Amino acid sequence: MTAMTAPVEVTEEDRLRADLYNFLGLLLASPPDQMLLEQTAGLSGDDGDLGTAINALAKLANLSKAGTVESEFNKLFIGLGRGELLPYASYYLTGFLNEKPLASLRRDMAVRGMTRAQNVYEPEDNIASLMEMMGALIVGRFGEPASLADQKTFFNKHIGSWAGHFFSDLEGAKNSVLFAAVGAVGRVFMSIEAEGNRMSAE
Repeated sequence: MTAMTAPVEVTEEDRLRADLYNFLGLLLASPPDQMLLEQTAGLSGDDGDLGTAINALAKLANLSKAGTVESEFNKLFIGLGRGELLPYASYYLTGFLNEKPLASLRRDMAVRGMTRAQNVYEPEDNIASLMEMMGALIVGRFGEPASLADQKTFFNKHIGSWAGHFFSDLEGAKNSVLFAAVGAVGRVFMSIEAEGNRMSAE
């Protein structure tokens, strides 16, 4: 007979973490529309590093128009042939698209019951999808909420090794204006997550 394992409790702190992952995923999946820009403009943070980055993003979102942000998004991620940045784990880790990191991610997605949305044609190892997956794992959108150990494994394997570099690149990209602030939020958040994982291992 197998012992019943207690369901994983999703704390308020974890919900906020999941919200921030989902928010970053949303901003990076497609150009934010006016409604999302207005919601972003309404955010406020404390005076810590993450709060300061969120406040800067809110201020820029308040000054931004959807059309301008769409043009910025296209220059960064789509461009003629390719954008300024290639936001994929495979590219950051191997220098090529559709490499081993993508195959490894697909295996881990299958184990966790995650599937690519029908209307999405991007490789799954793009930053927006990975942010969304991490947010979903924390709150249990694909079944039970993931344990902290499982969250840590997924983060270290698929996100921690490259996302901080990507967000730093986004912050410094020549076409980044609003997305420079998105990059700052992502960079600080990834560093907090990595530090949290290190502390839980001690």
